[in-house]
Amino acid sequence: MSSRHYTIEVGDTNFTILNRYTNLKPIGSGAQGIVCAAYDTVTEQNVAIKKLSRPFQNVTHAKRAYRDLEEFQDVYLVMELMDANLCQVIQMDLDHDRMSYLLYQMLCGIKHLHLAGIIHRDLKPSNIVVKADCTLKILDFGLARTAGTTFMMTPYVVTRYYRAPEVILGMGYTENVDIWSVGCIMGEMIRGGVLFPALIILINGIRL
Repeated sequence: MSSRHYTIEVGDTNFTILNRYTNLKPIGSGAQGIVCAAYDTVTEQNVAIKKLSRPFQNVTHAKRAYRDLEEFQDVYLVMELMDANLCQVIQMDLDHDRMSYLLYQMLCGIKHLHLAGIIHRDLKPSNIVVKADCTLKILDFGLARTAGTTFMMTPYVVTRYYRAPEVILGMGYTENVDIWSVGCIMGEMIRGGVLFPALIILINGIRL
């Protein structure tokens, strides 16, 4: 290993990273890996470092890793460190202005994706992060697809509370499924809880 790198254990995972990144602290984990907060001594900024978990274990994992990266040589992603995800923000008592600004940014982000021919397919509060100044970013493109492959796409995508009816029913779908998800998130922000909690029962009932 190069002297420019070092290995540190975070939880039960080893991170082998450049020396420029210090003070690693775990802040989240998911199906694809673990995320740590760190300090970049070169840019003098706080960052988030995501280590993808065995991205080449099988074809599915490899494809998800590839969608998360435009071109990659390694399995670590270094991103701007945000303050919270939308799950945490929803629990706060948001005023109308902040809520509107967050929703506006979500829609702007989705508009840019759709104009580029990309369907996110997994929009949910845990995949949206926010800074203290209400700056919002959309994360986790592991399930994203380019538009035009509509009828070949699986219905087993999008966390169930945020799935559009056409996804649940296994029908062909387009960019509209992301708009449905944003609507569900907006409803959750307004009422402080999941908009369609009974949807999970319906899906289990029809085994989708």
